[in-house]
Amino acid sequence: MPWSTENKYRPFCSERCKLIDLGQWATERYRVAGESIRDEIEIPVTREN
Repeated sequence: MPWSTENKYRPFCSERCKLIDLGQWATERYRVAGESIRDEIEIPVTREN
């Protein structure tokens, strides 16, 4: 698909590709390189029954 500023899904080619990419980030299959900051900040853990 050609790049166009009129594409409402840009930078993705379609809504499907946008959702697939979002899913990859949400499941942490995609990550930003570098050291984790999780050790530097306190992240509260909550569990619902």
